[in-house]
Amino acid sequence: MKEPYLEVTYRKGQALAAYFYLQRGARQKSVRTRQVRGGLIVDFEANGKPIGIEITAPEQLTLSALNRLLRELGCAQVRRADLAPLRAA
Repeated sequence: MKEPYLEVTYRKGQALAAYFYLQRGARQKSVRTRQVRGGLIVDFEANGKPIGIEITAPEQLTLSALNRLLRELGCAQVRRADLAPLRAA
């Protein structure tokens, strides 16, 4: 299983978008998405398990909003340090 991690895309030194990969197997693929509040889009595999969260407005993301969504999805919460790459530029 791959551990959760954050991938950030930058443009001109600013975070443009990000993707938070949730814990999943190597071959799991997204077959359905659901848009949720605050510019977050959740990707689900065929059995309904969430496998990632697209962050379309990284400048608006708060730790509490992401952790609230993770709780709803039954996933482990993150620490402030886990989101540090969004604020690094």
